[in-house]
Amino acid sequence: MNHYYFSSMLAGMLLLGSATAGTAQVLTNDGATLTVQAGAALYVGGGVLNKAAGTLQNAGTVQTTGDFTNAGTVNGAGLLRLSGSADQQLTPGSASLAQVEVANTGAAGANRVLLRGNLTVTGQLQLSSGLLRTDPAATLTLPDGATLAGEASGRYVQGNLRVVRAAGSGVLDFGLGATLDRTGLGQVTITRTAGLLTDNVSRGVNFTNGSLKGIDRIWAVETAVAPAAPVPVTLQWLADDDNGLSSFASAQAWRADLGSALWGPAGTPQAATVSGSTRSFSFSTAALGRLTVSNAANPLPVELAAFTAEHVGDNDGLLKWATASEKNNDHFDVEASTDGFVFRRIGAVKGHGSTAQPQAYQLIDKDLARYAAEVVYYRLRQIDTDGTATFSPVRTLKVAAPLGLTAAAWPNPFGAAGTSLSVRTASAGPATLQVLDAVGRVLFRRALELPAGLTALPLPELGALATGPYVLRLAQGAHQASLKVVHE
Repeated sequence: MNHYYFSSMLAGMLLLGSATAGTAQVLTNDGATLTVQAGAALYVGGGVLNKAAGTLQNAGTVQTTGDFTNAGTVNGAGLLRLSGSADQQLTPGSASLAQVEVANTGAAGANRVLLRGNLTVTGQLQLSSGLLRTDPAATLTLPDGATLAGEASGRYVQGNLRVVRAAGSGVLDFGLGATLDRTGLGQVTITRTAGLLTDNVSRGVNFTNGSLKGIDRIWAVETAVAPAAPVPVTLQWLADDDNGLSSFASAQAWRADLGSALWGPAGTPQAATVSGSTRSFSFSTAALGRLTVSNAANPLPVELAAFTAEHVGDNDGLLKWATASEKNNDHFDVEASTDGFVFRRIGAVKGHGSTAQPQAYQLIDKDLARYAAEVVYYRLRQIDTDGTATFSPVRTLKVAAPLGLTAAAWPNPFGAAGTSLSVRTASAGPATLQVLDAVGRVLFRRALELPAGLTALPLPELGALATGPYVLRLAQGAHQASLKVVHE
């Protein structure tokens, strides 16, 4: 293997390539070891390509005006300076870098360092001029001890920037526009996504009105220990990420669970601090997660803030849900399903119209065994005063195993296609199904052989019956089940 040394003892700077317009110089290392010693500088008027077999040992400064592409090994505590006059690409491969300086002097819109993969900077990331923009799926990480310096209007990290800090106490500025009291939280990781103008990725959006959006920054806060008390937080951003919001005289912080876009208010509305091109907003929140800011004209929450299903009593289901705020909310239809696809209404709960205050609701679904299913699926259908409907996520409850025999029919009422019977039994064995009319006469009888568990029995012959009510009577040994069905 060849070795090339750039030493301060021989020369302060080695110049390779040319900065002349129209040239495209690339320093390619294909199997050699390039060593830049402390105090020395390697200047490349073009790009640097370190191939898979190449090694770059940098204890000094490597400066390039073109792309930096690594597929090999990069180590050392030195500085990589990206000082082009047009967009440059930084492809780190699997390498971590100790020191990175973005010093791109190109015109606005062409002065970016484009990060093409995940990168960890173990020392300092310095923004001197130009922007660093990550690919949407890439993250630039500053581990505990690494720092970020120089962010200002027109000069900051766009995309995903992550800062990790070890357990500690007291208020800490994480360096990416988020300051919080980390006492008792263990290790804290904050990932800021900014400047991408992407709904619910870099900016919060109102679920029911997509024109209402927050600033173009979202901070995702992960802690090793959940907060035991409200956490004081300050969020700071640049005018570059105002996202068209013209006033912050009445600002509001919003939070969502990690991975969620269901926004609810955090803290209370108040004026943000605006100083030149910087803005900041302070509040306290009992739960962390994803955080962002909007103004009074751009509320972000969906009506539904929480929805749960849980067992209560011997065989009942308790459905509870809450709203962060409501606008023209007439009522909720509560719907259930035995397959997760076809739902029917089991109840309705009146809404609170329009309110900025959180509201709580509940409904009890009695006798889950009547579904003759192993799992019951639930959803909410929220109806506005103008008839607009919005569906909630689906929740499930597992039904306790039956002690005897249960049955349910779907659809009910039914039409010319008949209906289907879902039978659930604790034990296998012969059974009898009878169909009776409204006065109790047996219209027909069917012998069955039921396995243990759930069985679906299509009954298309019921579609030939006259319209009206009927009774389905099922018997297996000492167990019986009856249910009323209606042909419309």
